Amino acid sequence: MPELPEVETIVRGLASRLPNRRIERIEVFQPRVIIGDIQRAEGFTIAQVRRRGKFVLLDLERGGRRGHLLAHLGMTGQLRLAAEPGPYTRVLFQLDKGALLYNDVRQFGRLEFAERLPARFKRLGSEPLEIGEEEFVRRFRARRAMVKPLLLNQAFLSGLGNIYVDEALFRARIHPRALANRIRPGRAAKLYRAIVRVLREAIAHRGSSISNYVGSDGRRGAFQHLHKVYRRTGLPCPVCGAAIRRILVSQRGTHFCPRCQKIRSGAGRAPEPIGGTLGSARRGAR
Repeated sequence: MPELPEVETIVRGLASRLPNRRIERIEVFQPRVIIGDIQRAEGFTIAQVRRRGKFVLLDLERGGRRGHLLAHLGMTGQLRLAAEPGPYTRVLFQLDKGALLYNDVRQFGRLEFAERLPARFKRLGSEPLEIGEEEFVRRFRARRAMVKPLLLNQAFLSGLGNIYVDEALFRARIHPRALANRIRPGRAAKLYRAIVRVLREAIAHRGSSISNYVGSDGRRGAFQHLHKVYRRTGLPCPVCGAAIRRILVSQRGTHFCPRCQKIRSGAGRAPEPIGGTLGSARRGAR
């Protein structure tokens, strides 16, 4: 699933091309990816393109009226400019100049037109690149939860997913099953800085192209070549040489170094479920 760096890359590409373009016509080839009546966006002009968590937001205007076109890309969604429709094109936005395509192989993404942002947006947590270090540490240590599921919780922080949580936890040397309220303030601050660094580096490299992710211009990301643990099961840790392991944490495939990311004294640890360790590289990664 595209995470914050991938969505940010897409938004930056769209933001350089879409403002002041008018939506002339919307063709829906697969209603499954639509919420509500998206044709209501016809005739609106795109005023701004921005990101909130993993959502792409197009702010619209028309004769004093306002609206929003919301896109959540699911696992395989793409927003493409200057491209020809193909077998996986689910929606086509014909603009007054050019077209915007929504492609989606697995059709888990969703597009929606709304006059006001839905209530679920108010439940999204802080942006990882906007929340301050002290606020993050305070909120993080107040939660009695395993670190990995907490960071994936979009009501806690919005935009993080499997890739960048695994990479940030490795950089901070924190075990994914450690308990947040047992992490000392200094280590929680180190985790905050690791999250910020890994996200900024990933954005600079246009995100991670693990499967079919591409930017709005069709270019792939390159940060996958810099992953330290994600999808590196069985390979040597770049720091200590130990074999990277894959386990399940709250049913999410999780990659970590068992030597660099040990549970420290006082940090606590949730029990490892039977069958939760998947050490074989043959099992791959989710």
